[in-house]
Amino acid sequence: MSELDSILALQLTIAWAGEGLPDPKRLDWWETDLVDPDGGGDLLSRLFPRTHRWASLEAARQAAIRVDLKARQRMARPDELRTLFFWGFETDEALRDRLRFHKGNGKDPKDALPMPVDVSADFDRTDLEDALRLPGREVDFKLVPGGRELKGPPPGSMDMMAKRLAAALLPLASDYPAPFFRIEGKAP
Repeated sequence: MSELDSILALQLTIAWAGEGLPDPKRLDWWETDLVDPDGGGDLLSRLFPRTHRWASLEAARQAAIRVDLKARQRMARPDELRTLFFWGFETDEALRDRLRFHKGNGKDPKDALPMPVDVSADFDRTDLEDALRLPGREVDFKLVPGGRELKGPPPGSMDMMAKRLAAALLPLASDYPAPFFRIEGKAP
């Protein structure tokens, strides 16, 4: 399950970082403010007192999934793309199940997952960039209409694939850059 946890940690971190309605704004990739206690996090803490941190991050993740889906739908053969927020039916279902497991476990997200940054702290762009960067390696991609296509074949491990997809968010752009691998045939 560690690969799923690694992917979830990256998804939840990027979902939090991509929110655009908190004050001050973070990356402004989706129009949400679901995590901050002064924003939507307040409502979710009253609705879900025991699991509100998970509920907030999960709602931000859903917003990210929708933005990612719109980006993929503008590209050819969107079902053959793999992004940080789209892994194919089986893996996406496993990620949902794993998130549900963690929500019911009673642990805080930062204690349950290997979160690359503290999503309960103030947003620090430099900290996020440092957390996403792969040590000693640049991620090569080409800009294509609708996203950033990573060069070369996808790594065999889902964990490394997730890290490369997250690293391909750099440099951080004003709009969600939609990094992806093209998968022909069966998904990893």
